[in-house]
Amino acid sequence: MGSLIRLQGRAFSLVTLLVDTSVWSLALRRDASRDVAQVAALIRAIERGDPLLTTGLILQELLQGFSGPKARELILEHFAALPLLVPDRNDHVAAADLRNACRRSGVQVGTIDALLAQLCIRHQLMLLSTDRDFAALATLSPLKLWQPPTPVP
Repeated sequence: MGSLIRLQGRAFSLVTLLVDTSVWSLALRRDASRDVAQVAALIRAIERGDPLLTTGLILQELLQGFSGPKARELILEHFAALPLLVPDRNDHVAAADLRNACRRSGVQVGTIDALLAQLCIRHQLMLLSTDRDFAALATLSPLKLWQPPTPVP
């Protein structure tokens, strides 16, 4: 996952991840499975202490997608430690430009997805997502989308 540098026998990731709602919602379920490559990557990143960021949009989507006070408290507890990336006016303008460029190329991208992609591009973050829309977006932009490691034959 991204570039690594070795210092005194330990590998440190040089990539900061923005974890999309699709991955968080799978990881926070009771039956969360490491069989999903993105969930396994998130778990490894947390265990290694890799830098993770979130946005208010991702937090809001998660809170809207889970019901009950226990789920709400669990999400708020997990997300309290994560730095919150806040888009500014330029991010919104650039996200609209990105969405329009995708549409001209025949790729439909949602408003929130365009904004998340723009935040990743601007801050040089790697996006961890199971949402296939981001794969198409990454072919048309400098978005860095996490990919599972390719097995060596």
